[in-house]
Amino acid sequence: MLTSKKKAKVIKDAGIHEKDTGSPEVQIAILSKRIDELTSHLKKNLKDKHSRRGLLQMVADRRTHLKYLEGSSKKRYNAIVKKLALKK
Repeated sequence: MLTSKKKAKVIKDAGIHEKDTGSPEVQIAILSKRIDELTSHLKKNLKDKHSRRGLLQMVADRRTHLKYLEGSSKKRYNAIVKKLALKK
């Protein structure tokens, strides 16, 4: 589970300015952190189908944010993909 301290650190690292919580970069970073944590949970709990469905929804949501960012600003898109080590 993504605690408020972990989430604040992710926002601080990915945010454009101090109080940035809604930019695509922050949303992508938060989703990536949640995806990583849920992936490790699913490795231990193979039969947890409900969490697997949530994971797929988060991956689709992150893909949507990435597609939006790629269309609006290729420079910012490349920066966040490199920063989070995501595949293109």
